[in-house]
Order: sequence, then structure tokens, then C-alpha cells
Amino acid sequence: MSTILFTAWGYGVSLLEFIAALTSFIGVGLGVTAKRITWPWWALSSTLYAVFFYQADLFASAALQFVFIAAAIWGWFGWGPQGAKPSKLLARHRAQWSAALVLGMLVLTPVLISIKAAATWSDAFIFLGSVIAQLIMVYEKYESWPLWFAVDAVGTIQFAALGYWFTAVLYLAFTVIAVVGWKRWYESHRSTL
Repeated sequence: MSTILFTAWGYGVSLLEFIAALTSFIGVGLGVTAKRITWPWWALSSTLYAVFFYQADLFASAALQFVFIAAAIWGWFGWGPQGAKPSKLLARHRAQWSAALVLGMLVLTPVLISIKAAATWSDAFIFLGSVIAQLIMVYEKYESWPLWFAVDAVGTIQFAALGYWFTAVLYLAFTVIAVVGWKRWYESHRSTL
């Protein structure tokens, strides 16, 4: 799977990265619709990206994929056949998740530095922000999407800086999708009030 499929922006896109990106794009796109079918796509893309990120020495991003796989199983059973019914986080939960993100970064960043990871604070933010956004998404809260926006924006910059242009473009697309997802989930929540 490390076979170069094509070259984009002077960067060789491997078959593994291409298939991981394609399945991930499908999964995230389906997430906007709040349909349960999003979860198998997340699981497949996460399995592929776990291998890709590990090979790229992005250890936190590789570990994150296992969280995504577990969340995909949980989401599949948690959302039910009709999909998500978006709702709002309580203010105290929002504060708790924010504190967890900041404290987690203070702990994880030095660990990534000590193991000489290819990226440190950005990979810590992507890891922790994604875990929190994924959990909030499984709980069907529309606030997952603004957090996805921030995570995906940082991911776009990180992967571009590391020269993984194809994945950087994918994360740029995710950043746009996060805006669409937030709008759609927020409107769905408002329509039930």
C-alpha cells in the first residue's frame, strides 16, 4: 500500500493515503447528514489512516484512529436506524470539555516531544480535539461541528507543513464540511424546539 499512485504538488500520494482519504471524505460527508451509515466509513478510513499516520511518525494521530474506530462502533449502535437527533450541550458540559482539552494538551505535548514525534502541540490538539468532538458527535450534540472546524483547520496547516499535501487538502475540505455540518445540525436542533 506504500506504492505511489500519483504525484500531486510534487508529493507522491500512496495508494494507502488515497484510499484512506477517499473513505474518510465519504464518512465525514455522511456525518453531515446525521445518517448512521457514516460510522462504517469512519471505521474503515480510521483503520487505514492508523497505518498511514504511524508510518509518518504522527503517533498521536495514529492512536486517535483507534478512538475513532471505537466511536464508530458506539455511534452505530447509539444513533439507531434513524440517525442522529442533534441537540445542545449544557453550558457546564461545554466548560468541562474545554478544560479537558487544555489540560490534556498540557500533558500530551511534552510526551510527544519526548518521543520525538513529527509534530507536537498541533498533533496533541488534533488528537484531543478530535476525541472530544467525536464523543460530542456520538452524543448527537451540534457543538461537535465547531470543534471539528478548529481541529480540521489545525490539521490542514500541520499536514501542509509536513508536506502531506493530499491529506492537507482533505483536511481543508473537512474544514468546509464542518461549517456545513454545524449549520445543518444546528438547524435540525432548532426545528425541534
